[in-house]
Amino acid sequence: MNSDIENILYSEEKLRETVEDLGRRITRDYKGKKLLLLSILKGSVVFLTDLMRHIDLPCEIDFMAVSTYGSGVKSSGTVRILKDLDRDIRDYDVLIVEDILDSGMTLSYLMDLLYGRDPSSIKICTLFDKPERRKVDVYADYSGLKVPDEFIVGYGLDYAEKYRNLPYVGILKREVYEKKE
Repeated sequence: MNSDIENILYSEEKLRETVEDLGRRITRDYKGKKLLLLSILKGSVVFLTDLMRHIDLPCEIDFMAVSTYGSGVKSSGTVRILKDLDRDIRDYDVLIVEDILDSGMTLSYLMDLLYGRDPSSIKICTLFDKPERRKVDVYADYSGLKVPDEFIVGYGLDYAEKYRNLPYVGILKREVYEKKE
């Protein structure tokens, strides 16, 4: 796996520092609120696990699984709900925890869907932001690190369901994904 990485963008230490900082900010901003952390599977599960350990407040978690990519590197543009929430989010302060915000199309779709369920608020927390790829006006309320317009993997991010378990984030060599396209 490591030989498929062109270079490491963010080390384990940098990721840990970033997640700790996000946790402190969320703790400060959500005091006294009914916080629900909503993880978008599968990519954000590693981030969620570390993030919630740094939120010093009572909070609940739930999960949604959506698909826009399949096994390729480009979004299909169609959002499919593969797993919906297990609870009613009415009166919750929902914080969507996402691994990466790029085009914004998936999160825009989800925000519209979730607002119809009458939460107290909805905000977005993303570990990685790729603003050069944005196609719709969606912005993270909590954003960890800006990333270049490259195909990155590790720390939950995958290519064809592989590389999620890398403890760092790196740029995947083009020849790895171009040979399959």
